[in-house]
Amino acid sequence: MPFRSRETLEGWLAEFNSLDYPVAGAFKVMQQDGEDGANTGLVGVELAHASTVMYVHPEAPYSERWVVTMEARAETISLDAAEVMRLAAELSVLSALCAFLQAKSSSFVGVDAP
Repeated sequence: MPFRSRETLEGWLAEFNSLDYPVAGAFKVMQQDGEDGANTGLVGVELAHASTVMYVHPEAPYSERWVVTMEARAETISLDAAEVMRLAAELSVLSALCAFLQAKSSSFVGVDAP
């Protein structure tokens, strides 16, 4: 099922947030137009401990597999041990979100309309 309405994605994100993972940054459903104006699924990620642009989305049209994309950084980043630990914790939550969205997508039986 390639199409997920914004409302469906926001519902899934609210459900994930209710699981009380320690989210230091922010997750937000973003508009991403696919064919015929369909929202193909895009969740923006803002980490508290790194400024890398990242988002979670289906791997390809008609795919139930979700992936995390990390865009290239313009500058390098140096972190001490504690900062790396905090970043690792954030990435662990991001991994859980990606797995959650994939599971929701795999079990989704509803029909969304653009």
